[in-house]
Amino acid sequence: MEVLLVTSRGTGRWIIPKGWPINGLQTSEAALQEAWEEAGVRNSKAPSEPIGTYSYDKVMRAGLPVPVETLVYPVDVKETSYDFPEAHERQRKWVSPEAAADLVREGELKDILRQMTNLFPENAQQG
Repeated sequence: MEVLLVTSRGTGRWIIPKGWPINGLQTSEAALQEAWEEAGVRNSKAPSEPIGTYSYDKVMRAGLPVPVETLVYPVDVKETSYDFPEAHERQRKWVSPEAAADLVREGELKDILRQMTNLFPENAQQG
């Protein structure tokens, strides 16, 4: 099991692909759309329920922080593309859940990532 991280456009720190809700899409479908735009994930599936949530303050263009609650969905990635909407704005890399937890900043997200091998023991040894 691996986690796909991308760099944020503003700070270059490692994050999971994420975004705002999209009208007309379930939150899991919006997660897949964001995974495509930010990381080139294609032909993939996500369950309808998240495996967890975490909160952080998103700093908007005016410099004001806005509290955001983020739903985390595990995605069964079938394919990634080198050509995707934000390819020239982000880096991406696959890492173990433990390595991902060490790279991200948000404490609640670190906890979710560290629990992934317990949540999906059948995938724990797959890379």
